[in-house]
This record gives sequence, structure tokens and C-alpha cells, in this order.
Amino acid sequence: MKAPVKALRALRETGVTIREATPDDAVGGVPPRWVALPENTGEVAALMRVSAAHDLAVVPVGDGTKLGWGDPPERCDLLIDTCCLLLGDGSAVEHSSGDLVARAVAGLPLDVLNSTLSRSRQELALDSPLPAGTVGGTLATAVAGPRRFRYGTARDLLIGITVVLADGTIATSGGNVVKNVAGYDLGKLFTGSYGTLGVITEATFRLHPIPAARRWVTVDLPAAAEPGSPAARAALAALDGLVTELAASRAEPSAVELEWPDLTGGPVVSALVEGVAADARAEAVRKSMDEHGSARITAEAPAWWSAPPGEEVLLELRVPPAAAHPALRAVAARGLPARVRGSVASAVLLVALPGDVGAAEFSGFVTDVRDDLRRLGGGLTVLAAPPGLAHGIDRWGPSGALPLMRRVKERFDPDRRMSPGRFAGGI
Repeated sequence: MKAPVKALRALRETGVTIREATPDDAVGGVPPRWVALPENTGEVAALMRVSAAHDLAVVPVGDGTKLGWGDPPERCDLLIDTCCLLLGDGSAVEHSSGDLVARAVAGLPLDVLNSTLSRSRQELALDSPLPAGTVGGTLATAVAGPRRFRYGTARDLLIGITVVLADGTIATSGGNVVKNVAGYDLGKLFTGSYGTLGVITEATFRLHPIPAARRWVTVDLPAAAEPGSPAARAALAALDGLVTELAASRAEPSAVELEWPDLTGGPVVSALVEGVAADARAEAVRKSMDEHGSARITAEAPAWWSAPPGEEVLLELRVPPAAAHPALRAVAARGLPARVRGSVASAVLLVALPGDVGAAEFSGFVTDVRDDLRRLGGGLTVLAAPPGLAHGIDRWGPSGALPLMRRVKERFDPDRRMSPGRFAGGI
């Protein structure tokens, strides 16, 4: 009996639903052989034990919105779809409202989770900068949206996690501890690991009450003029001054976001004020913003709020908050029609380029901006790009932590079967 036939038979003997993969299941252009739909953590463990016995490469997936992120895997035999996972009691969420804690399965969409929590006037204060996303996918890619400025990221709100390791071991860290992997904080390790260490099946989060009111204060700043000109430098300095003022404001905004659709035009800054006395605090923010333009207060978010500036060619820029101004100058100096959006007070910004950008232009942009950001203590990650454009590009850029990351990979997945090659340095 041929090896693939034996592997498929063993997978089906676990009792888990297995189907043939389709082109839509491809991970970064690499098609898997099969897709498994387990219904609980135990079934994921059974699949992983079979995968270990038959040397199958495994990639976990939620709703598939980020399957094109990261490098293409070196190989992909089995896609483990977390869409059907349930907790032991048959539910997708265990909510302890009195403790402001919730445990959810990895395949649960974030909007469904918050819809459930909202019945108790609570929420997971984690905005995703994408139109869709699951609990597991959000953790695996470490994405966070506007309110990271006040509440932090997924890593900060996560208090417990259950994962299945490459050999089928079930490990739990944090809340409701069953078994720990000694010496490791699994939550921090698995957040941002892109499925290269194991399969996240459950997560426990710290919650917050839903604010009584929310107000957005938005201002359009003057055009930045020709990149590199004195007028452009003055415009960026004005933007930097406004963001610094908002970040330190006694009005305590929960988010300070930038929308810059055209770097030769004027940027837009919007601050979110929520909770007690939101109207009065928003008015104080408006008065500060009025020094830079005609600010307005709304009860609804701007249309662009918590959405990516593009999806086909998307990069993430991170620098220390004090370096946001020179980082934006570095992007503008390249002369490409970039669109910038994101958490300017936290200095985590998304940069979108047009889909028809040339390969040489794209490579030069990534290289030059990375050089500038490295001097600022930051970096640039290529989140999404067509295969032809991304070919030959290091999506992740240099990292001083790479030797440590390799040791962690060796500890958790010595046979390189978990999303092999998707992460930095070919991990």
C-alpha cells in the first residue's frame, strides 16, 4: 500500500471528517492533500499523532483570510480547519461574566465572540484590522487594531491557551491549567507563531465592560506637499506634534489612528474617546485638533476605521512610538503611491501599494525603507503580496531574535512538520 493511501486511511480511522483539498485551500499557493475538520481538542491530538507517524506536514487554518500571509510552506499535506471545534460542553464559548473572563475555541470568529459577550455588556477589546478573523488566526498572526493603544494586543489580553503540539501532546498554559510545558509561556510563544509550533485549539481572554458611549474626533490635515521639501517636513512635524499631544491627553483616547491615502495629499487623524463623560472628553480633543484643521465629532467610526488600506500588496511597519514621524518620512521619500493607515500613536502602521507595482520597484521600496527603519529601531514585514512579486523578497526582514526562535522551533517541532518554512528565517 502506498504511503499516501496508508496516511489517509489512518487519518480517517481517527473518526475525524477528512475531505480532499481544493485549490481554494492552498496556503501561499501550496496546495494541501487533505483537509481535516476536527470537533474538539482530542480529535486534533489524534490527527497530530497520525501526522507524526506518517511524516505529514500540517498547517492550521481558521477562516482562511490570512493563508496568503507569511512565506509559502515548504510542504503541506494536511490542513487542519478549526471551524468545527467545540469545548467539552458542546459550546464554542465559556463566559464567566463575574470574572470578566471568556474561554473560546480557536475557530470562532471574533465578531461572533463579541456578539455573545455583548449580552452581558462585555467585550474582548481586540480590534482586528481585517474584515474577518477567528480567535486562533488572530493569535497566530498577532494582528491588532486601533484600540491596541489603550488595551494592548492579543498577547496582552490572553490569559490562557490550549495547544496541540507536533507529536499530539495537549498542552495548556495559564487559566484553567491542565498541563504545562515547563519553562515556557505558551500564550506568548504561540501568539505570532504562524502555526509553526503547534495548533491552537482554545484561548482564554481577559475582558472589559462595553463602554457606555464612544465618540470619534477626526481632523483633515493640510497636504504634505512634495516629499522631502521643507513644506513636507513641516507637515509631518505638525502631524507628529498632534499625535504626541493626543497620546498624552488627559482625555485618554483609546485609539489614535492615521489615514493617509495619498502621501502627496493631506493625512487624516482620528481619535476614539470612550466610556465615562465621552462627550466632554471628545470636545476637549476637538479643541486640540482645531489648531490643525476643522475637527468634527461623530458617534460612528470613520468608514476606513479598523480596515486594511489594501489587501493585495500589504506591509506592516513597526517602530518605537517616538520614531513614527521619521518612519512616515521614509515611506514618503520612496515616491511610490503608497497608502498608509494604522495606529500612529503606537507606531504600528499598514502600508498598501498598488497591485501593479513592478517587481524592481517593490524590491527597492522594501530594501530602502527597511534600511531607514532599522536605524530607527524598527522593521518592515511583507504581510501579503502576489507570488511573483514576493519571489526573492525576505518577507520578514532581519531579526536579532532569530537564533532563539530557531531553538524554540527545534524544541516544539524537531521534525519540521508544523507549517514548515512559513515564518522568519525559514522556520
